Amino acid sequence: MQLGMIGLGRMGGNMTERLLRDGHRVTVFDMSPARTREVGAREGATPADSAAGLVAALPTPRVVWVMVPAGEPTEQTIRDVAEHAAAGDIIIDGGNSRFTDTKRRATELADQGIRFIDAGTSGGVWGLKEGYCLMVGGPDSAVRHCEPIFRSLAPTNGYAHVGPSGAGHFTKMVHNGIEYGMLQAYAEGFEILHESEFPLDLHSIAALWNHGSVVRSWLLELLERAYQQEGQDLERIAGWVDDSGEGRWTVETALDMNIPAPVITLSLLSRFRSRQDVSYSAQVIAALRNQFGGHDVQEADSDSAPAR
Repeated sequence: MQLGMIGLGRMGGNMTERLLRDGHRVTVFDMSPARTREVGAREGATPADSAAGLVAALPTPRVVWVMVPAGEPTEQTIRDVAEHAAAGDIIIDGGNSRFTDTKRRATELADQGIRFIDAGTSGGVWGLKEGYCLMVGGPDSAVRHCEPIFRSLAPTNGYAHVGPSGAGHFTKMVHNGIEYGMLQAYAEGFEILHESEFPLDLHSIAALWNHGSVVRSWLLELLERAYQQEGQDLERIAGWVDDSGEGRWTVETALDMNIPAPVITLSLLSRFRSRQDVSYSAQVIAALRNQFGGHDVQEADSDSAPAR
């Protein structure tokens, strides 16, 4: 299948590579000309010099995947694509947009005859190898047309059409809210282990729990890997944890729906706490986010390392 990919960062670049490996032809564009040339030099890829040039290079009905940061970058990119698209074309937003923005965009684009798909995407920097879990919302006809793309990007049973426009990003929002709670639980548990009276090897314990324990998980495998790379004091990593929006939106949505979500809410507040003083549990979360998503970490200086 032929499609366009706008945004060639950690996720967009790897997704393009996975699509190319599966035989798709991809026209690519990034705001960085060097990045466009780099990805465009791969077999099966065609570089474009603008969003307009990318749209013009595609056969109809055109399919354009937008993989840029949520908010204004996504808003502007979709406007640029829509300006040059035609009725029947399909725009896919694979970023972490707020579902209310997605519903609005779908309505606005439908007025132009453009079909809009929201593809909540999970997999981080490991997606190229393992595949991406795709939570897809949008019109049935558009989703069916794009299924070859989704099936190439996802592992077996890793793609689902979850509902109409907005449902994909709503599902991904809640997914990330759950992620907040899981990260916080691991972080608190390992801080208790780290500060205990016993000379515990946290790398070994993470490895142990991944064999038969009820708390085994991919996140725990990544923590095992982080301890192996960084050492169990995580001295290089500052305990400063960012949040990219989905946790806040999950809490706000829960409040709007009168649904108690204390674990997710407190995990979000704990991220704010991490920005005030040194926190070992925040170091654990920062290390895990770096492992699964390639998120940047702040380097810790010698004065900020936790005392032992």
